[in-house]
Amino acid sequence: MISAAGESLWRGSAPLVLASQSEARRLALQQTGAAFVVQPADVDERAIEAQVAAAGGGPDDIAARLAREKALVVSALRPGALVIGADQVASCEGRRFGKPADIAAAADQLRFLSGRTHRLHSALALARDGGLLLEIVAHADLTMRVFSEAFLAHYLDVVGARVTSSAGAYQIEGLGIHLFEQISGDHWTILGLPLTPLLAALRREGVLLS
Repeated sequence: MISAAGESLWRGSAPLVLASQSEARRLALQQTGAAFVVQPADVDERAIEAQVAAAGGGPDDIAARLAREKALVVSALRPGALVIGADQVASCEGRRFGKPADIAAAADQLRFLSGRTHRLHSALALARDGGLLLEIVAHADLTMRVFSEAFLAHYLDVVGARVTSSAGAYQIEGLGIHLFEQISGDHWTILGLPLTPLLAALRREGVLLS
């Protein structure tokens, strides 16, 4: 179980379940003081994304479907537990970006985003016993500065495979902040876990002090 210094606010009899392997989401949730465990969902993200896109769905639809599937899959394995599913998609000028397949794909993605503004679509779903208690998609707009090939090569060398773990191919909570010149949006949305609506839902469920 993971909890933080503010755990005195927690009123749940059992911990939350975070159905995500994202380190950024884990750290974000830990800062709330909620008691939780991590159980990544076993879903085929690429297949789900392709299915939603083939049906005409956009970035919001894809992110929402992935978050929902993660929450529901783990909810089926954890009777009675409150399960959080989350996912994030980036979009820019009609193009959609998920997690890059490898470092070379991340480099291509970052070259395209250099000097442009892109949008992050951060979806969150809260489920219990196979039912959805909350579904939201929040947005943030980020403008990358124009950077040199030398900077890009050094950045990718330092960050390594971690760039493949986020939709924008960057780690904004770390060295990725050097990629940007302007950011508009909630910090937690950028990290892929919109916290304020989640905390409101948890207070409604009586597991956080209100």
